Amino acid sequence: MGEIKPLPPKRKLALVNIAGFVVIHLVASTAIFLPEYTFSWSAVGVMLLLVWMTGSLGICLGFHRYLTHRSFELPKWLANFFVLMGTLAMQATPITWVGQHRMHHANSDTDKDPYNAREGFWWSHLGWTFYKTHDFDDKRKLIGYTKDFSNDKFYQFLSNNMIPVQAALGVVLYLMGGIPWVVWGIFVRLAVVYQQTMSVNSAAHKWGYKNFKTNDLATNCWWVGLIAWGEGWHNNHHAFPKSARHGLRPWEFDSTWLVICVLKKLGLATHLQVATMEPDGTGRYFTGKVIKEAA
Repeated sequence: MGEIKPLPPKRKLALVNIAGFVVIHLVASTAIFLPEYTFSWSAVGVMLLLVWMTGSLGICLGFHRYLTHRSFELPKWLANFFVLMGTLAMQATPITWVGQHRMHHANSDTDKDPYNAREGFWWSHLGWTFYKTHDFDDKRKLIGYTKDFSNDKFYQFLSNNMIPVQAALGVVLYLMGGIPWVVWGIFVRLAVVYQQTMSVNSAAHKWGYKNFKTNDLATNCWWVGLIAWGEGWHNNHHAFPKSARHGLRPWEFDSTWLVICVLKKLGLATHLQVATMEPDGTGRYFTGKVIKEAA
């Protein structure tokens, strides 16, 4: 008899997620089709600033390198700011985003991975967000993966009020710059940051090269490294998930790492865990001493 494969996780369409994705992109499209009502150069500038603040500072630095992997320590006030920025990216609440990403690392590219790249490019890029999956969206399971911070009152507030917080930002943008600032600062910005993050889950598990042998599909994809603030050096990251630095070779530009270096210089980021690429092609973590090596 052949090997009996486990049943796939139970899924059902997440109609709220689908509707939200469609609405965000429809409103964002007015920036192209109705520029007489929605365009201003100041709005474009606000969008670019907020893409950086919510994408790089929020998702990459706050949600990913700090909250998920604890690659460094931050003062609580600064950590709260970065996690607030990540919440404004509206990809998921802090507890859900971090819990599912920890599942991803524990079971990369298997049926136990929320964005399993072996199910195809579409699934890992976007399809998985259109479903609620029992194994990945169960609140008790997510709490189990985030015990180190799920009792934090501020993170609970953000997790329970993600949409009101976004709406509050929308009101501020409207009062400062009118409809163009709302369209570009909320809707265009969300559409851009979605694609940046989604490309890490999909393209950086499909195209590129590997510096290290890992038991998954993660690759170093140069263009994802550029558009996703250094997150595209994904093979490096899967080899050394706790490293605050993802780009390890000279040409692997990691803009989020540069921000962390500035925070370190200012004495705000401490106890960094950092991987290095050795001349012989091996890699090492340093936290004052070597804690892991990879071939």
